[in-house]
Amino acid sequence: MKLKQVDRKSGLTQKEFTEQYFNKGIPVILEDFVSKDSPAFKKWSYDYFKEIAGDHVIELYGKEDSSNDRAKSAPVARMKFSEYLDLIEKEPTDLRIFLFNLMKLRPELNDDLIYNDLTGGKVLKWLPFLFFGGEGSSTRNHFDIDMSNVFITQYKGTKRIWLFPLEQSDLMYKLPYNFHGIANLKNPDLKQYPALQYLDGYEAEIHPGDTLLMPSGYWHYIQYVTEGFSISVRALPANPMDKWRGFRNLVITRNFDNTMRKIFKDKWYQYKIDRAKQRANRALKKYR
Repeated sequence: MKLKQVDRKSGLTQKEFTEQYFNKGIPVILEDFVSKDSPAFKKWSYDYFKEIAGDHVIELYGKEDSSNDRAKSAPVARMKFSEYLDLIEKEPTDLRIFLFNLMKLRPELNDDLIYNDLTGGKVLKWLPFLFFGGEGSSTRNHFDIDMSNVFITQYKGTKRIWLFPLEQSDLMYKLPYNFHGIANLKNPDLKQYPALQYLDGYEAEIHPGDTLLMPSGYWHYIQYVTEGFSISVRALPANPMDKWRGFRNLVITRNFDNTMRKIFKDKWYQYKIDRAKQRANRALKKYR
């Protein structure tokens, strides 16, 4: 597996950003996508979140190996938001908060963010999601079902993110009708998953104030180097094919997979594993 560092940029014009990165589908770390004058950088803290939403009960997600047979992982626990924040401050944990729309719960938080939108208004600022995680936690390797371009901004702590273009899906042992791979990228078993050694992608490490553009369709494996949180906003894909893929994934593929899983249970999952390995072995021939 080869990983090159993602470019870091600040002061890009809209034209430069669009031509060099956005239209080409190349990831980039933007150091000024969210203005440093945004109140969030001074105001937002765990104590502040506990004060405004501490009693809200949230769903928590953990290690996802046990959910490889389904498109969306099931939550493994529920607890008060304040209790979770106390937990990740205290010790490492696999527990994460996934797609938490705290802004819907507390709309005034939107006023704490000032964006330098280099897309010319394509970013859906009204649909932000928060992600919290404990030190050492990680997501499974996946790409987003709706095929959006994702801008993920770090507000506390450090994240390390590995990115791979959609064209490498077969090398990733992607499950048919799903949007994730079955192989462990962090501790790869190259005997069982030999195609992983030919992956060619990017590595990004983001710190408070950094925003990573994850282009439409990019695989991403997110690791919490420290506990912390980030916010993502999205821009819909411009490419008509990616728009169709997003619609198909949401409306057709996901529902088809859920139906087949209910009918055939473990047989359906085993069929998908076998197909993923067959496709990876076929892709391997190009490198040997």
